[in-house]
This record gives sequence, C-alpha cells and structure tokens, in this order.
Amino acid sequence: MKYCFPLGVILLFLMNFSFGQQKTYCNPINIDYGYTPFEVFSKQGKHRATADPVIVNFQKKLFLFSTNQEGYWHSDDMLNWKFVSRKFLRDDKYIHDLNAPAAWVMKDTLYVYGSTWESDFPIWKSTNPTKDEWEIAVDTLKVGAWDPAFHYDEDKNKLYLYWGSSNEWPLLGTEVKVKKLQSEGYVKPILRLKPEDHGWERFGEYNDNVFLQPFVEGAWVTKYKDKYYMQYGAPATEFSGYADGVYVSKNPLEGYEYQQHNPFSYKPGGFARGAGHGATFQDNYGNYWHVSTIFISTKNNFERRLGIWPAGFDKDDVMYSNTAYGDYPTYIPEFANGKDFTKGLFTGWMLLNYQKPVAASSTLGGYQANFAVDEDIKTYWSAKSGNSGEWFQTDLGEISTINAIQINYADQDVEFMGKTLGKMHQYKIYSSNDGKNWKVLIDKSKNTTDVPHDYIELEKPAKARFLKMENLKMPTGKFALSGFRVFGKGGGEKPDKVENFVPLRADPKKFGERRSIWMKWKQNEKADGYMIYFGKTPDKLYGSIMVYGKNEYFFTGADRTDAYYFQIEAFNNNGISERSEVFKSE
Repeated sequence: MKYCFPLGVILLFLMNFSFGQQKTYCNPINIDYGYTPFEVFSKQGKHRATADPVIVNFQKKLFLFSTNQEGYWHSDDMLNWKFVSRKFLRDDKYIHDLNAPAAWVMKDTLYVYGSTWESDFPIWKSTNPTKDEWEIAVDTLKVGAWDPAFHYDEDKNKLYLYWGSSNEWPLLGTEVKVKKLQSEGYVKPILRLKPEDHGWERFGEYNDNVFLQPFVEGAWVTKYKDKYYMQYGAPATEFSGYADGVYVSKNPLEGYEYQQHNPFSYKPGGFARGAGHGATFQDNYGNYWHVSTIFISTKNNFERRLGIWPAGFDKDDVMYSNTAYGDYPTYIPEFANGKDFTKGLFTGWMLLNYQKPVAASSTLGGYQANFAVDEDIKTYWSAKSGNSGEWFQTDLGEISTINAIQINYADQDVEFMGKTLGKMHQYKIYSSNDGKNWKVLIDKSKNTTDVPHDYIELEKPAKARFLKMENLKMPTGKFALSGFRVFGKGGGEKPDKVENFVPLRADPKKFGERRSIWMKWKQNEKADGYMIYFGKTPDKLYGSIMVYGKNEYFFTGADRTDAYYFQIEAFNNNGISERSEVFKSE
C-alpha cells in the first residue's frame, strides 16, 4: 500500500526533527576516555587519561586517535563519537599500544603509526576504518619516530614525516617514499624552541618556572595555499600554558620562520585549560578546527583530556585558533558553517552557577561540594559512595533560562586500568523553582554508554532556579564531579564595560623582563570574570585569556621584542559587557 502525505505535513515533520537536533558541543569533548595503563602513574589513584590527539577527515567521517586508548573513534558530526576497539601491537613489548599516534590520509587509504624510538613498529592501513579492518602497510619504519606526524602533499604526491619530543633536540623531518613507505635517511632539523625570546615557550604552570628547559613536541603540518604551517607543542603537557605555536615555510623540510601571531592555540584560563600538542583538520564543509590536549594533572602529571577549537587562516594567511569561551557551548560543524571563525563559535549561553550555593547528599573528606562549581577542573566534590541515591544540588540564585548542562565526572577510588568497555553512567537531573517541588528535567536512567563529560543541550530551554542530579549508576568508584556546569541566561543585567585597564611592561630601553606583562583593571561588581584578548596588531586579537574573580593577570607568554595590543570584557551569568578600547603595550 502506498501513502501520500501533503507537502505541509512533510515540512512540519522535518522542522520538528531539526528542532530536536543538538547543535552544540562543549569541551572537554565527551568520549569514553580509557584509564591509564601504567601502574606507576596510578600511585595517587587510578584515573582516565589521554592526550596527543589527531583527527583526520576520511570518507566524510572524522577519525580521532589519541594516546593509550586501545582503539579509536569516528564521528559524522563532531558531537557523537563511536569507539572502535583495537590494539595495534604485534606483541606484548609495549604497554601503551599507540602513544602520540600519527594518522594521515593518502589517496584512498587511512594510515596509522605509533611512537617508537626503535625500528620495530609497523605502519597500518585501512580502507574501511569504521570497522576493525586493518592490515600492515610496512612491517617497520626503519627511521623510527617519537611523536610522529605524517603529511601527504597531494599536489606533489610526496609524503613527509616529522617527529620529536625533547628539551634538548629539535623537531626533525624527512621525506618518506610513497611506494616503499621508508625514509632514505636524509633527516633535517626543522625548529628549536627559543624561550629566551618567546615567553610562552618557558617551562612551568604559567610559563613562570624555569628550573627545566622546555619541551618541543607534537609536530603537525597543514598545507594552506602554497605554504606549509609547522605546528608544535610547548613547553610541557602538565601545565595551563601548554600551547601550540606555528612556523611557516614554502618548503616542507626547511626554511621555516616563526609566525608573528603565536601561540596560535592557547588557553591558560577557564575550566578546561591547556591547548597544546594537537592537530588541525577540516570538516565536511571545508572549515578548519584544531584538536589538542587539555590538562588536569591532579592524580598524575599525565592526567589529561581533549578539546576541539575553531581554527583557520585569515585574509592575510595568518593561522589562528579561537579558544575564547572555548569550554562553553560551541556550535558543531553543521551549524557553524557560514559563521566567522575568527570571532569564535560560542552560542552566548553563559555559565549560570559559578560559585553559587550548593548542597550534597554526603561529602568525602575534603572533597567539598563547592569544588563542583569553582570552574577548576583540577578540584572536585566527591560523595562518600558511588551508590544509587547520592545527589548533588546547585542553586542558580534566581529563576533562569537553561539551555544546556555539562556533567564532568571526576575519578575517585576507581578500580580500572587501561581501556574498559561496556561501562556506563546513569542519572537523573531534576529542576525546581523553590527547592521543594521537583520535576524530572533529564532522564539518563536507561543510558548504556560511558559519558565522563556528558553534555546535554535541552530540546527546549527550561526555566528553573534549582537543579539536582541524582546518581543511579557509576562505571566505577565514587560519585564525584569536577564541574556541574549549567549554561543559559540569568534574569539580571550583564556587567558594565571594564574600566581602568592598564598593561604594565618593562620599557624596551631599560632592564626588565619583557616576556611578562602585568595587567590590572577596576574590579567590576557585576562580573563573574573577564576575557582578555591579545595580539600583535589591533585587528588580530586572536589570543585569549579567561580570568575568574580577580582584577589582575600576570601574562607570561609574550614575545620579548614585539609590541602587544589588548582588549578586555567582563561577563557574568547574564551576558557579556561591551569590549574596552584597544590598549597598546610597547
């Protein structure tokens, strides 16, 4: 039997379907991160960890590889990621499986290679990587490479390998023959760090502890027009200042020059901090994104997550990445297409519960409930158990419009190591206007997936003052939250324009540390925090720093010889103030 529906009915169905589609994501990205496989890294508690990501677009799908995951993910929309379980080892020599993996597309095939200092790791290939269908392309890459990155130049039909992770040696590069998948041994140094000139390359939490030489690592090359953009991570993965810089050349193996606007991927403030050792990729609309490493470094220096930031090349071919409000709701590629990536893809939904009153069913030791709303991923609240019925409550202070909620679980007394499949989180979130009468807002009681950074965009905005999360099931360990983050709009006024902003810096003709700039401004009583924008020309303020609660910031990431330009704006749960005028710092 055939059915015919009026066009109006069909359009109404499509409109309703589209209305319910999630349009945003939120960093850290929500994938089923595996747990560290290393016993030595677990002395302060077992925990989830990955880093050093690479995303490549193959067959109109995004494939994500990262450290120590015993597999990889793929996605059609950059929101929903499906894990494919696989070990790329041929024996039990390595615990880590793929460490800082390389992935690249050459013609109709996807290739993968893992870090090794020896000539003992194969290059794998697949034409159907959505399934576990791989074969060895070459038994061993004789040159060996730690933190490898391959770039296939389609225009020249040539393949290049870049690698290195050291605080002594530079990044290296060589050509790899396309047919043999081997280097002929002509290795060239590509770049070294210059922390004496580039403040952001200095070692330490905020580039301020120089007891060690900084590390250069995480090579990645993007070709744009006729230029090669060599990206690299510095100064160390366990710090907020972990960032990616870029050198540019017209030759893939030599002649690289430091881009004036650096670091191009940098996020030292906010909830999700750090944006180093990453990779740049294009979505199905041709837009660029940068995936990189977010640090936690609480239970171990190598406790980390992943973030994805809008990126691209401006009208002057300057490479940039936009991390402003980068851990707030951001449009996915389908809904970002056509927007100006230089201005970011933030929805405008503000954080509603920063440092607001909280309550909890129980508290384990010093893991107090306020740590779940302090915008610090390193701190967390923990209940005394992981039992069903444990709960966490947040008070928004007023009835507000709620658009989305991000639930960031913390690892407390977990039992797993390595990749663990078939585990899940289950919970319910209730809303209330008075804290007494509750209704179910989100029901994940039948969820069957592992969602350590679950992000829910409501199909329709809700109105409420109180939210309560009830735990039903944990994969392991106690019910613990590093961030219960509520996004939308409050019912009050946004902050006023910031006044009396002053960047203080040593005179170039006098003795002083010009890699550091102290910024001060008048405290805004309506503000939860501030966003500082910086750059080396007033029209390219691509760098950003998020500051909560304070009216000062000690910026240690400046290049010694160059002038800088700054702007600042204030924000709260109601919105963002007008930006200040642009300030120049010689």
